[in-house]
Amino acid sequence: MFVPDPYREPDGSWMTELIRLNPFALLVSNGPADADPYATHLPVIRDPEWTGAWTENLAGGRLIGHMNRENPHWTALENGTPVLITFTGPHAYVSPTVYDITPAAPTWDFTSVHVHGVFEKIEAAAPGEDSLEVCKDTVKAYERDFGAAKAWDMSRSIDYFATILPAVGAFRVEITGAEGMFKLSQEQDEEIRERVREDFALRDSSQYRETAELMDRMEKTGTIKGCPVHH
Repeated sequence: MFVPDPYREPDGSWMTELIRLNPFALLVSNGPADADPYATHLPVIRDPEWTGAWTENLAGGRLIGHMNRENPHWTALENGTPVLITFTGPHAYVSPTVYDITPAAPTWDFTSVHVHGVFEKIEAAAPGEDSLEVCKDTVKAYERDFGAAKAWDMSRSIDYFATILPAVGAFRVEITGAEGMFKLSQEQDEEIRERVREDFALRDSSQYRETAELMDRMEKTGTIKGCPVHH
């Protein structure tokens, strides 16, 4: 992913937070030489068994996920396959009417993280045992971050899980590096950035309001470079 310098995250924690709060990802890998790449939307989380510390570019970290075994993508994936996992965070359209200047051009403010890594299938002696643990970890993570005030107790559904999980394949990805792009109107003058932020904050859409919150945080970090960028 091409990331102009003004749009780089202040530090690696911005990328790990985006991954945690936007865990429905797109996993991409090469197909055969004469075919298109494979791409599958799926849930991905940090591997709770990995207890290391995140590096600035996330290298050395580990993610886990699961995929339908009937998906041709699953069949094509082999241990050691290089993969790209993309995560999309808050994003919003910027209308030139907000700038209140002429000439002007519309754009899209957005946040995204691209994770590069090596794919490995998690195999167990009995079908479903591997995916059961990964799915339990995924449920725990999602209930913690997105569930109701009272987290769902999955214990009474484990037997049901066992009936469907033989059709689910579990995997881990050893991260080799990552890039984050946090395009939040940094190329604009302070006055225009504030207009954009205020416009986003007043919208009904949560995507707009979350983008405004990130713009506010970016200002507070003091990392706004404010230099023109073309893309």
